Amino acid sequence: MEYILSLTFFNQAGSKTSFNINGVKPDLKDSEVTDLMNLIIEKEFLLTSKGKLIKIDSAKLTQRDIKKFDVVA
Repeated sequence: MEYILSLTFFNQAGSKTSFNINGVKPDLKDSEVTDLMNLIIEKEFLLTSKGKLIKIDSAKLTQRDIKKFDVVA
């Protein structure tokens, strides 16, 4: 089972910018995600073609079940 955290922000141009973080723990708390997003904005970790991230929009956690097959070439 894999968990993916999707974070969406508003940028300086007023549009939305999203990115995913793979392999997060499934029991994240709202406050942890909010703190992370505020830190990303505060420290200007990401700069997009439409400017800095300036405001939190939303976040979601997706659960993905992966089945691997043993195939012979």
